[in-house]
Amino acid sequence: MKDNVLVVHGGGPTAVMNASLYGVIQEAKTHGDIGAVYGAIGGMEGIIRERLLDLLELKEEEAVLLLQTPGSAIGSSRYPVDEEEYQKIPKILEKYQIRYLLPNGGNGTMDTCGKIYLACLKAGYDKIKVVGIPKTIDNDIAITDHTPGFGSAARYLAATVKEVAADVKALPIHVCVIEALGRNAGWITAASALAREKEGDAPHLIYTPERPFDEEAFLKDVEELYHRLGGVVVVVSEGLKKEDGQPIVDPIFKTDRAVYYGDVSAHLANLIVKRLKIKARSEKPGLCGRASIPWQSQVDREEARLAGRKALQLAIEGHTGIMVGFQREETPDGAYKMRMIKIPIEQVMLLEKTLPDSYINGRGNDVTEAFVKWCRPLLGAGSPRFIDLKERWEERSKA
Repeated sequence: MKDNVLVVHGGGPTAVMNASLYGVIQEAKTHGDIGAVYGAIGGMEGIIRERLLDLLELKEEEAVLLLQTPGSAIGSSRYPVDEEEYQKIPKILEKYQIRYLLPNGGNGTMDTCGKIYLACLKAGYDKIKVVGIPKTIDNDIAITDHTPGFGSAARYLAATVKEVAADVKALPIHVCVIEALGRNAGWITAASALAREKEGDAPHLIYTPERPFDEEAFLKDVEELYHRLGGVVVVVSEGLKKEDGQPIVDPIFKTDRAVYYGDVSAHLANLIVKRLKIKARSEKPGLCGRASIPWQSQVDREEARLAGRKALQLAIEGHTGIMVGFQREETPDGAYKMRMIKIPIEQVMLLEKTLPDSYINGRGNDVTEAFVKWCRPLLGAGSPRFIDLKERWEERSKA
């Protein structure tokens, strides 16, 4: 009897989530004792409802498409598993002869991963090995240096901001406020700084949720920059909060499980128009940033693939109740080098990692060079290059 593998996706997809799935398939093919690699169709509910698809049935020309497929090829969910269902899961895994369970997701999924691990131990199914594969564009999983999915989302935002900045600079008559994903952690918002090539380049202001948002200071900064530059580009997090911890925009809809807020960028653009009498517009790339394959980071994709392979390797070696993580290594020449590590699952269950204070400037309206240095390798090579002939003319005029 051969051992089987089960991969389940949880939470919001990324541009490289399926690369981890491909890595699991690749690794499984090197082990003759693995009979099937099941994908749970539709996330955790796929396990509960026993909707499993054997991914080893895919031809290689089909499987390799996972590397360039956005979203989740097997489907994801935010399904709330209850206690009774946790008790059923070990029996379902046993029914399908699943020896290795690999949940791929963020903080919430790692919490589920830990609970399934404990449920298997409690039920006496200690032969089932549970290893988490990290995934989230928000980069907010604890302990690990970074998370697969972030590099691609960061690359997309940096490129988009750079493109918008060229547009605004060409017709410098307004303020553009760009809203980035990340309600409680400002990693993606901060990555917009990678759009800059030299001092003075956009984005001119960056606001993350780790610092209280000061409306008056914001308006003062925008007004000064507008009168000096004409065109201003501001990047803000969707999770900006006031000094009292409340969001800067009021909730517009509530359910039993969530609260939905209005657009931060639209709110701030309207504020600029009303208070400063300056033309302003808002942009919200939203899901485009986590679904873009053209701006997928090659570094991110490769690390996601390797994380899938490593998770199965560790499970086969007998490790369980852990998550694969990344640890950056110091090198003599300062080159980027990463190694994968084992992180006890209890250290990442619902624990959120935010931007450290050292990555945010003193005024709270930009990031530091330390952040830029940390972030740059994750975006990969191939930043877009533009030419500014207005700037060239100005330089010659001064000569």
